[in-house]
Amino acid sequence: MFGVAPTITTPHVDYVAMLPILIVLGAAILGVLVEAAVPRESRFTVQVGLTLVGLIAAGISVGVISDKTLTTPSPRGSDFPFAGSLAIDKAGLFIQGTIIVLAVVATLLVAERSVDIGSPIVASSAVVVGSQEDRRLLRSDRVQTEIFPLLLFAVSGMLIFPIANNLLVMFVALEVLSLPLYLMAGMARRRRLLSQEAAVKYFLLGAFASAFFLYGLALLYGYAGNVDLEAIRVATSTSNKSDVLLYVGLALLLVGLLFKAGIAPFHSWTPDVYQGSPTPVTAFMAACTKVAAFGAIMRVLYTSFSTTVNDWRPIIWAVAIASMVVGALFGLTQTDIKRILAYSAIAHAGFILVGFLASRNGRLTSDGVSSVLFYLLTYGFTTLAAFGLLMVVRDADGEATHLSQWSGLAKKSPGVAAVMTVLLLSMAGIPLTSGFIGKFVVFRAAFHSAGPVVVIAFICSAITAFFYLRIIVLMYFAEPPENAPTIAIPGMTTLMALTSGVVVTIFLGVYPQPIIDLATKAAHLTA
Repeated sequence: MFGVAPTITTPHVDYVAMLPILIVLGAAILGVLVEAAVPRESRFTVQVGLTLVGLIAAGISVGVISDKTLTTPSPRGSDFPFAGSLAIDKAGLFIQGTIIVLAVVATLLVAERSVDIGSPIVASSAVVVGSQEDRRLLRSDRVQTEIFPLLLFAVSGMLIFPIANNLLVMFVALEVLSLPLYLMAGMARRRRLLSQEAAVKYFLLGAFASAFFLYGLALLYGYAGNVDLEAIRVATSTSNKSDVLLYVGLALLLVGLLFKAGIAPFHSWTPDVYQGSPTPVTAFMAACTKVAAFGAIMRVLYTSFSTTVNDWRPIIWAVAIASMVVGALFGLTQTDIKRILAYSAIAHAGFILVGFLASRNGRLTSDGVSSVLFYLLTYGFTTLAAFGLLMVVRDADGEATHLSQWSGLAKKSPGVAAVMTVLLLSMAGIPLTSGFIGKFVVFRAAFHSAGPVVVIAFICSAITAFFYLRIIVLMYFAEPPENAPTIAIPGMTTLMALTSGVVVTIFLGVYPQPIIDLATKAAHLTA
């Protein structure tokens, strides 16, 4: 009556391969417990230390796993921990390492407490804007320390996002990284209404983008009968179902991914959110979120759709050109430096997409992958330092971000002007900076397969150089205004963040070969 019990195959779970994610998630959960158990006066120090220790430990674990992967390649089964829903490969580890390093620098900016009373982060998000309690807290040194576990939760999602080998897992990672960012965007100490408006815009548009992603996922499931990336790739060659499901599903999926990367025409949130968010949060989003989003785009296109390159290349052509043109032209009209850097980020997203067009005989090349990896690293450090520098130029209302307030800044603070000049020249792609090397490797990789797009990229790069040079000219050749801003003396954490950004920008402009070699070795995605 009773037959033999069926054999249950347990899924493969490699906890060592998942260690960076588990460490960051563990630190985030501990951060929540700190909020409940540690006295308010001690929380800030504990949270900063816990966040940095967690990120550094995660970075070390990525290095150990990466070294093991490079020296002793694992059998195929161990490349897919957690029941095959994650893909641990060289490109994924490089992106994870980049995110963690940039997150450490961003944490140093969030930990700043010297340039403003208390912190750039709001004292209490629950207080009504403009109320007597709000004005009282503005003058206090109280800080909403919940931002640190929120940052760690966002980083954990970013670590999963680019290595997800399953579209449902990728969607969960997208939400895990997005929800904390929606909250963090509304936590500015000053200009709180603008900050809260930015958070609402980001949340509403992000919800729409997530819906597009989920709808695309459903269509691809209908086409392939599976949401694993490898299964979708196999289905593109063997399925007898209508290709309409495949292409419409891919298009909707890309809407969600392109939105998160801030790529035109899905960029409308970027200027407002960058301007309204606390500047350290803006720096974190501009660097880490962009790296994670491009890692996920690379994972989807280079694995699931590697056999249909000629079908999706026109989409990448179109959005790359649109992003470069929109970023370059609209950046010319801006008078707020945070908005200028936002449109700069949109243009740079287009430049990065050029690397996705590198192909040979209808097949994607490793040169395209390595060039994108290198560009993401260099851009991340430069943009973190640029936003960090905005924190020290201040007036009575907080950060002085209007262009006119930067007039004659070199006469008042030659050091700040010199650092900003280096960073802007890097964004413009001037030789002897990391920005020049990043653009060079991307354009070189794609030139033979997408020459017209590379030519447009050169033109847009020249246009963007104008609004970078306009800031430099204002700093050195214009007279200071009567109500010239003051230069705040940053704390040790901000100095460390700015120093690391500038040093990396110059070093990779002069001697980029070690990182280029590392990116070349990492240009492998497990299919």
